[in-house]
Amino acid sequence: MPAETKQIVNVGLRLSDTARQIPDGVGVVQSLGRDRSGKRLYRQMSFRELDRDTDSIAAGLHHLGIRPGMRIALMVRPGIDFISLVFAMFKAGVVTILIDPGMGRKNLVKCLDEAEPEGFIAVPIAQAVRKLLPHRFRKARYNVTVGSRWFWGGPTLAKLRETPFEDFQPCQTIASDPAAIIFTTGSTGSPKGVLYRHGNFNSQVDQLRDYYDIQPGEIDVPGFPLFALFNAAMGVTTVIPEMDFTRPADVDPTNIVEAVHDWNATQAFGSPALWNTVGRYCEDNAVKLPTLRRALSAGAPVPPHVLQRMKNAIHPEGDVHTPYGATESLPVASISASEVLAETAAQSARGKGTCVGSRFSGIAWKVIKIDDGPLADLGEAEELPRGEIGELMVQGAVVTTEYVTRTDANALHKVRDGESFWHRMGDVGYLDERDRFWFCGRKAHRVENVKGVMFTIPCEAILNQHPMVYRSALVGIGERTRQMPVMIVETWPEYRPQTPKDERQLLAELWDLAKSNPLTDSVHDILLHPSLPVDIRHNAKIFREKLAVWAEEQLRESGPR
Repeated sequence: MPAETKQIVNVGLRLSDTARQIPDGVGVVQSLGRDRSGKRLYRQMSFRELDRDTDSIAAGLHHLGIRPGMRIALMVRPGIDFISLVFAMFKAGVVTILIDPGMGRKNLVKCLDEAEPEGFIAVPIAQAVRKLLPHRFRKARYNVTVGSRWFWGGPTLAKLRETPFEDFQPCQTIASDPAAIIFTTGSTGSPKGVLYRHGNFNSQVDQLRDYYDIQPGEIDVPGFPLFALFNAAMGVTTVIPEMDFTRPADVDPTNIVEAVHDWNATQAFGSPALWNTVGRYCEDNAVKLPTLRRALSAGAPVPPHVLQRMKNAIHPEGDVHTPYGATESLPVASISASEVLAETAAQSARGKGTCVGSRFSGIAWKVIKIDDGPLADLGEAEELPRGEIGELMVQGAVVTTEYVTRTDANALHKVRDGESFWHRMGDVGYLDERDRFWFCGRKAHRVENVKGVMFTIPCEAILNQHPMVYRSALVGIGERTRQMPVMIVETWPEYRPQTPKDERQLLAELWDLAKSNPLTDSVHDILLHPSLPVDIRHNAKIFREKLAVWAEEQLRESGPR
């Protein structure tokens, strides 16, 4: 009997489907600055143009000698070139290495070194670094410059775009074929390279589209470029705003507002830090975003004040949604601002954790007893009853199979279950009676002492109740099981203490809050910090490991208390 034909799965082909269905629809828009009168100028491509552009680039990659399965690092700024290149690389069957440039040169070079790219498609400065570090990238033989070449040879993106596309045949990938390597933020250790397969990406498109009822013809303003990659696969226009995507907290809110207004955007995505900036601007200036019916935010728990401000700014019937997941598994769950503000925020403020909502249809989940070691088989995991805090594990088509750098992490995160597997998220929390997950922090960030275990999110909520506090972080100092709990507080900029007297007054009020609640009454010290270190990708995940070192130094310098 003939072998069963395996189904072709490639997100690049979904762009081609969109181009056939709505060829003249606007596919992607990029800001080009302003004219002399100050009016914003844009460059745009239709779905047909985008599809043809990706075919030409993919054909050019094949002519260059790049073959399916090769690892190629992509290092270009968010824009039309970025979107065209990602889809072209999908069609070419290339394994695209995606690294956030904001992680800093040291981490970036280390991650690239570990991923072992066979080439770079990159802007001139990245190509210059590659040439200056030949011992790091000996395998990188296929290199394309996006822009002008400096002191090296090889083709440019402009040259690839001249390749005839008419006879190009996309790579016939299947769900299990590798598609990309995307790095974690490194908020709980060194960044790890996560292997994405074509099936993972394909399922992400389906899950996001169906859960949020995203329709062809919608218009999205993404404040995080990776989240926008699949718009074209859904028939959604992508309007790339003018911003530094590595510093979302520092966004000029008028650029986001302008993009929404200019294109009548129906959807926008941003980190909590971005929406905090935009929401405050809208509130202070009585600005409305009446076409926006769906605002999305992810990367860290979104404070209720951010949700409320954004909900006030968008269409009255619209809502803000906070999808929950991780680089290794996204999306897992989601909750709306309406549900948070009406119900869960009050419980969160009392230290119950942050409710991240109900799971997506393609996700199965369990909460198991916390274990810092590997679990080779599901039979080694002890599932906990609802309401009891443990670590979350998930299963589904969007869940990635493995790390391809820092591979020792596979044993700690992947749990075999017959022919399938579960992924341990590294997050702690509990399931309620409605099967919603309440996030209580990262497993690695819990603080253990002789009095018991303290979890970051519930404890921090107690001090965050103070009107002068922007955010706080619980850290533990000392050896595990005998840690000294320390709360580190960052105030709102306008409330930063200006005198020693102001500082003493604030600390006294924070101590009153801490001692009044059993979650925080064992806190040993409270320290003020001018600006808590956060991840580059979302400007929201607090680097508590760095803060623990800082706190220990501060307490050592101040002497016995």
